Parts: sequence; structure tokens; C-alpha cells
Amino acid sequence: MSDDTLPPRPLEPSAIAREAHEDAPTNPSGNPTLGDMIALRFGRRDLLKGLLGVAAMGATLAPRAMESALAAPAPQGGTASDRFAFPELTAAPDETIHVAQGHEAHVLVRWGDPVLPGAPAFDPQAQTPAAQAMQFGYNNDFVGFLPDPQGRPDRGLLVVNHEYTNPELMFPGIGPQRVKNGFPGMTRERVDIEMAAHGGSVIGIVREGGRWRLAPVPQARRITATTPMLLSGPAAGDDLLKTQDDPEGRNVLGMINNCAGGMTPWGTWLTCEENFNLYFMGKAEGHARERAFKRYGIPAGFFAWGRYHDRFDIAKVPNEANRFGWVVEIDPVDPASVPRKRTALGRFKHEGAGNVVNGDGRFVIYQGDDQKMDYVYRFVTARPYDPVNRAANRDLLDEGTLSVAVFHPDGTGEWRPLTFGTAPLVPENGFTSQAQVLIETRLAADALRATKMDRPEDVEVNPRTGKVYVMLTSNDTRKEDETNAANPRAANVFGHIVEITPNGGDHAAPAFTWDILVKCGDPSVAEVGATFSASTSGYGWFANPDNCAVDSQGRLWVATDGNSAKSTGRTDGIWGVETEGDGRATAKRFFSVPVGAEMCGPYFTPDDTTFFVAVQHPGESEDGRLSTFDDPSTRWPDFKDGTPPRPSVVTITRIGGGPVGG
Repeated sequence: MSDDTLPPRPLEPSAIAREAHEDAPTNPSGNPTLGDMIALRFGRRDLLKGLLGVAAMGATLAPRAMESALAAPAPQGGTASDRFAFPELTAAPDETIHVAQGHEAHVLVRWGDPVLPGAPAFDPQAQTPAAQAMQFGYNNDFVGFLPDPQGRPDRGLLVVNHEYTNPELMFPGIGPQRVKNGFPGMTRERVDIEMAAHGGSVIGIVREGGRWRLAPVPQARRITATTPMLLSGPAAGDDLLKTQDDPEGRNVLGMINNCAGGMTPWGTWLTCEENFNLYFMGKAEGHARERAFKRYGIPAGFFAWGRYHDRFDIAKVPNEANRFGWVVEIDPVDPASVPRKRTALGRFKHEGAGNVVNGDGRFVIYQGDDQKMDYVYRFVTARPYDPVNRAANRDLLDEGTLSVAVFHPDGTGEWRPLTFGTAPLVPENGFTSQAQVLIETRLAADALRATKMDRPEDVEVNPRTGKVYVMLTSNDTRKEDETNAANPRAANVFGHIVEITPNGGDHAAPAFTWDILVKCGDPSVAEVGATFSASTSGYGWFANPDNCAVDSQGRLWVATDGNSAKSTGRTDGIWGVETEGDGRATAKRFFSVPVGAEMCGPYFTPDDTTFFVAVQHPGESEDGRLSTFDDPSTRWPDFKDGTPPRPSVVTITRIGGGPVGG
């Protein structure tokens, strides 16, 4: 979920509050930024080039980007394209999806499609909370696939996060809903529909004739903002988690703003609460936890929920906000299981839960805190994963060590543990327990002098090489004197990708080395300082990396959030990015979304023959065009009068079979 742009576009009404609250920096610490580290590592010549790029950006980017995107030369042959053997996508931005030649893309499930038995057919003109709680939710983000437990290759379960809602696109007759204008179109019923549209879905799918479709399964489930959940791990039961309705501090209703996620090897779904601060109203001034609340951007009041539900007003229920911002573990196989918020993994704006079983058997999860100037984290379980006893892994994520990344200027780095009682996480500095360290993770990471990053989003592990890829979407607030840097640039509107190599291949090691895979932006504009390889065509470069996936062959696929037709000549989509050999840093365009949409989800079946992607908020206002339910910029995927655009999950397969992408 993001509204950073290339370059900053006029704020559409639906994004005004998010621009102010979602990813604006809340980190007042003096910790070194990643730009500081890169400046020291790469020197003054690159620094000067980067600063020139900032000055030239506004004058050159948009027209040059459009020219290179719509009149680009064909990609060159050679080793750069060897692992991505598909003709590069060259489609111009429009109202629908496009995929590279030799592949086909089909909508699998849309907002409002039935999930549970007895769910009514979708009627956008007559929505109700009860109907939405049985139907596929809004703004699908992370997608995970769980193969059929009986080993049938053409069946499985799909788990999908529902991140947030766009009321101006969901409901007829209203415009953008803003904090400033008092939510003029919202009602209690519409708020309750929004709450039911959040959370996640578990759906059954079956492949017939080479094409996937929905299939009824007993595991089908809708999880919403009111689903009962348990808080578990070191912070569970702490005074900061107790409320009048939950005096034990262990039971919470629902999950919200679930962005990226991950799947565990024991078959559970890790879904990550991201911009939870947007849902809380009230005032932080004078609050007992004022410092921590402000560090998390609470309250933001982007949604009107606090008007009708006291728990989203911090003046009425002071601790409710502390009960969100966690990684939630869900068992898709058991629809009666209670989701658990795993507090050992820390509380922040989680983006992703990329993971790997370490060589010593312990389970390792990498996480990004999706805000400008925030951090990258790692969690290592205390005991090993048991591959033959699923039940033994049930509470594996309740014990372990959470650490935050520090990047040094010589290309090395270290993981600093967030462990209470070790300096500086001691009472003299305001830390009273491990529970507080985890509930107020950002403050603890500040104290450890973690490296400020440019909006760390998805973090994924390459299972073949062991390297870890960090998507850094953008940071247009970075000042020149803050970065002293060539990369990522001051006013970094393009983003970049950092590659981490664990020392000795040990993901639990305290140290690592790091490098930059690519600095994003248009490489044909020299001042921008993008570092795609020379084999990347005019269609192949991209900006604002967000989510990513690594297939079984070890190929990196990057999804973007922030490209727009006006500023870059392309919509968001999927790019294949080479990480090895002579073709390193070569990118190739594979898939594109409709105007206004964000690319999310990417997830492969184990054999790479199906690629699941999520198209989020199609038709969202951009480039100054106000898009609403009644007058949207696209009506994808139905293209029917009176039917609004519908966030959807799409399947991509290769015509004739075989691995997607060649």
C-alpha cells in the first residue's frame, strides 16, 4: 500500500491522508541512514552524480520516461536474457492487464466472489456487512499457495491478504473520504462493510483443462477485522496489551491492513499487519505512551472506524493500538483454528515474512518495516523446525531472537539483537521488559542505532543461493545533508534493491555482507543514476520495487508500486531481474496491471507452472484524474456499466505448459 510516485504526482483525494500518515517518516533518531553508508562506500564521484540527478529529475524524467517506454528499442540478446526466455512485454498503459507473449493470464477470483457456502452473489449496489463477510475481500495483496495435502497436483488452497479499502471505488454515490472533510459519505453500515472486507481469505482451487478455477472446500474461510485471535509469545498478557474488554491482554478482534506475508514449511500462513496506525482516532498528546504512539504515527484517523467502534479511538481504549502491527500465523487447513499474533516477531509496519530453514534447522524470517527511514529485521527461532512432526512447530514462532540490521560502509553488516537487559535496552533508557521491547520495537531499534532505510518492503530469500533481497521502494523525503550519498539518492523517488549475503551461508550468523543489485529509474537519463545493465531495454527498467518472489530456479521476480502512465509511460507490473553472471541487473518486463492499480502478491506453484499475482485497487485515482465507483478510470475486470473495478487475483500460465517465464 503506497502512494509514492515518480516524480511526485498531484495528490488524488483518496491518497491525501495516506500521503500524510502512511509512509511519512516518524523516525526522529540520529541513526545513520543507508545513504550514509553507501556514500562512504562508493565515494564522492558517485555522490556528485546522484545530487545532479536530483536537480535534473523534475525537468527530464517524465518526458524521457514516456519516450523510452513507448518507443523503446527491442531488448538485446545474449546471456542477459537467458534465464528469462520470453519476448518482453511492450504494451502501453491502458484499462486492462497484459502478459508477455507465450503466456496467458486469467482472473481467478474477484472482490465480492463467494468464498463461504451460502454466500450471496456480489451486488455492488446492495452491499451488506453480512454478505461481505462471506465473500472475497477487497484489495488483495499477498497470495500464498498450499499444495493439496493428498498430493493431487491439480488442487490446492490459496490464501490471500485483504489489505485495505477504497470507499470511493467501493460504494456508489460518494467521493473520496478524507480526515479533513469529516468522512461525508461514511455510515456505520459502510464502516462495517469495510471491516468485513479486510483480513484474508482461504479458498480452494482446482485446475481443469490447464486453467485454474475456484472449488468448494471445507477449509474455505473468511478472516475479518472482527475475527477472534490470540496474542502469543513474550508480550502476551502485558499491561500494554490489556483493555477493558480483554483484561488478560491475550484476546484481540481481527487483523487489519495485512500487506505481504509468507508461507511456512509446516503449511501455515504468515500474514503481516502493516499500516495499522491509519485506523486509530484521538490525540496522542498527553497520552501515557505519547512518545511511542508518535513513533508509530498514531493516531492517523484515515478510516472512520473510530466514530462507530470505540476500540479505534485511543482516547477511549488507549491500548487497542498496541494490539495491532504484528505477524499473524494462521492454519489454512483447519478453519476452526484461532489465528495467533506472534509477538516475538516484533510490532511495526510489517511488510513480508520471507523465510528459510537455516542449516542448523532453525527457522529464520526476514521482515521490512514499511516506512521511510525505518529498518530491516530478522527473527531466528530458538529451536529447530521439525519436518516430520507438524504439531511440534505449532508455537515455534513464540521463542527466538529478533534483530535489526546495521549496514557498515565497507559492505559488511551486523544484526543487533533486540534483547531486554543488554545495553542500551535497559531500565535506565526507559525499557522495562522484553514485552515492552517487542511492543515498542521501533524505539528499541532506534536505541540500537539501526540503519535508516528507504521504505523497506518485501524481503525474500533465494533458496538456491542463500542471498536475501530487500525491496526499498522510495524515500522522497531524504535530504541531501541527511544522506551525503550517491545512492540511494537524495529525494529518492525511484527506489533500489539491496542484496544481503549471510556470512558463511548461515542465516543465523551475527554478520553479513551487502551489495546493491540495482538502483531503479530510467537509465537513459544519465542524471538519474540508475544502474540497470546495458542489456536492459527501454521497456525493462522500472521504479518502486515493492513485493518480490524467487522461483524454484532461483530467478527474482519484482512487483512494483508507484509507476504511473503519466510519469513513467507504464503501469505497475512484474519484471524478471537477473541476479547472477554477466546479465546481473538486467530487468525484463513480463506483466502489467490496469491504470490506477498496484501489483502485489507474486507467488509460484512449486513447479513454477503457475504464477499467482494480485491486482490491487484497479482504477484508483492517479495523475490528477478523480476515479470513483460511478466514474472509474477502468471497470476491469468485468467491464460492465454499473460495476466498479474489482481487485482480483490472476493466474499466469505458459501456453502449452512448462515453467512460467521459460
